[in-house]
Amino acid sequence: MTAAESNGNYPGKGVGEPVGVAILGKGTVGTEVLRLIGEFSSNLENRIGGPIEVRGVAVSNVEKHKDAPEVQGLVLTDDALSLIDRDDVDVVVELIGGIDYPRELVLKALRAGKSVVTANKALVAAHGSELADAANEAGVDLYYEAAVAAAIPVVGMLRRSLAGDQVQRIAGIVNGTTNFILDAMASTGASYEDALAEATRLGYAEADPTADVEGHDAASKAAILASMGFHTRVTFDDVYCEGISSITAEDIAAAKKANQTIKLLAICERVVNEDGTTRAVNARVHPTLVPNEHPLATVDKSYNAIFVEAEAAGRLMFYGNGAGGAPTASAVLGDLVGAARNKIHGGRAPAENPYANYPVVGFDDVETRYHINMTVNDRVGVLADLARHFADAEVSLAAVRQEESADGAHLIVVTHRASERNLRGIVEKLKTHDDVCAVNSVLRLHD
Repeated sequence: MTAAESNGNYPGKGVGEPVGVAILGKGTVGTEVLRLIGEFSSNLENRIGGPIEVRGVAVSNVEKHKDAPEVQGLVLTDDALSLIDRDDVDVVVELIGGIDYPRELVLKALRAGKSVVTANKALVAAHGSELADAANEAGVDLYYEAAVAAAIPVVGMLRRSLAGDQVQRIAGIVNGTTNFILDAMASTGASYEDALAEATRLGYAEADPTADVEGHDAASKAAILASMGFHTRVTFDDVYCEGISSITAEDIAAAKKANQTIKLLAICERVVNEDGTTRAVNARVHPTLVPNEHPLATVDKSYNAIFVEAEAAGRLMFYGNGAGGAPTASAVLGDLVGAARNKIHGGRAPAENPYANYPVVGFDDVETRYHINMTVNDRVGVLADLARHFADAEVSLAAVRQEESADGAHLIVVTHRASERNLRGIVEKLKTHDDVCAVNSVLRLHD
């Protein structure tokens, strides 16, 4: 008999009973969560049906945090495992970050019959299926709304609101740091390096910004969105990832000239057969040219937005603060209310259901469109010569534009949809062509 079966259809503790909570981690988000629990305690009790009681807070350095006002009167420990082991802990809130150690803690909590709330996108993207299986085995909840776009309720939307629909595509700006940098480049003409320096100065970028600017953070979120949207387990390793560090001021200027803007998008979509049936799914992250009339093009500064296309609901867009202590804490508290309510009244939240189990195809097999900017020799017939590379690969051209410059002619080529493999192969051939002085940039277009 499984732990879930022995729970007798998930009975509750009863109205008025306290819900014991362990908080793991007290960084920016953990501090805000503790503050909000204290500030909203009466409202939370009314919403849940019983009071939330923080049993303890686990930190790596007790001395550093012992005088913080939000932990006064609470157990403060550097032994997270012992805190999880307490019989009076019903829900564990994991806000540590990283993968290996949090995985150990979360699995221990789930297997001990504690529900878990986490904001850890890297953990969920890497080990979501293992965690979901452990939660199902124990008959407890696993919540992670805050793992994607902080306060924007996109996970709950996919898990509940669109549970009766079929999601076709998800595309969004899910990293505030990169959006701030690209927006600064577009609005001021700054170089990538200068915009990154400004983002770092203002606190939008970490001292080591690699996870953000190389797309890794967005790729973790794409894996979660694809898993939820397509009922198929997609991991971080399944997501094609390309960051913004190669984007130049010239790329931004060229996008403006074409009435487009460059955004780092996480794109998750179904790969369909000729009859419209789904044969696979794909998830990817890369800089993308977005038409200025598209809602995603107007998302500025460090804001996030996620555009969802569903069979019956049509097009939906979710917009707001996608990072920061308070917005993330808001999402954590929302999950905590859900987990605590189930502890009081019984039952479980909708669990992961990867019933569709579609294959996850690599990026090479996905159809995209390219915007290629080349410097070429300014001679008669060069355009026809280069166009043959596209014709030989059976890729049709949507637009061609030539601009004179001091170093030769700038040739802008926009393709129709073709496989990523074919388009990449064409670019490699163009790079070695005698008349191509340089392939200045290759950007994909958002349809």
